[in-house]
Amino acid sequence: MKNSAFNISKTSILFVALATAFVLSTLVTPYPLSWAVKLLPMLLLIGIAIQRLGFSHDNKYFILGLIGSACGDFILDFNREHWFIFGLAAFFIAHLFYLISLKPEVKKLWQVNYLMVFFVYLGYGLLMLLVLIGSLEDMLVPVTAYMSILLLMALATVLSYKTNSWLILGGISFVFSDSLLGIDKFYTPIEYGHFFVMISYYFAQFALLKGFIIKSQASHP
Repeated sequence: MKNSAFNISKTSILFVALATAFVLSTLVTPYPLSWAVKLLPMLLLIGIAIQRLGFSHDNKYFILGLIGSACGDFILDFNREHWFIFGLAAFFIAHLFYLISLKPEVKKLWQVNYLMVFFVYLGYGLLMLLVLIGSLEDMLVPVTAYMSILLLMALATVLSYKTNSWLILGGISFVFSDSLLGIDKFYTPIEYGHFFVMISYYFAQFALLKGFIIKSQASHP
């Protein structure tokens, strides 16, 4: 058990180091093969997920979500201006896999506390849409569709029978990261925006995986 804990600690440190390397690199001008540096933390998470979760039950959909996210990372960094719509599509598919893997219990919405969370996410989504709608133009439908699946995924971290604090934090952090990205791209540039987007994005992916591992350990002690 001690060896397992030690390995988890080492991989977490390695993930933080790889993520920090790319996040800090966003402060300099674009450089060749930046997409490869960006992918390294996600490839590590995919490897950990395969090793710790396997492809059984809902875990395979979560791993597919990680892979979809990695594809989105590559697309957005390789050609951010012309391939943005394809990156958005990759992350849409990734969140769809996350949503399937979480298996939200919709009946919980009949309970007041869960219903309040639903309205918080709904209100936040509408507010973001109101802020961005004047600048979206032909991206209105794709961005609205993406916002919808993102918020559903975040809500699912609360409604899921797997729910725990790490999953919920992952959902919130993903919403925060993509909100910054949307504001920076469509509304007004944010100083060091990509820096903060990537910090919250990597944390979101790490937190989701941590939440899945905790649930898996609880189910198979």
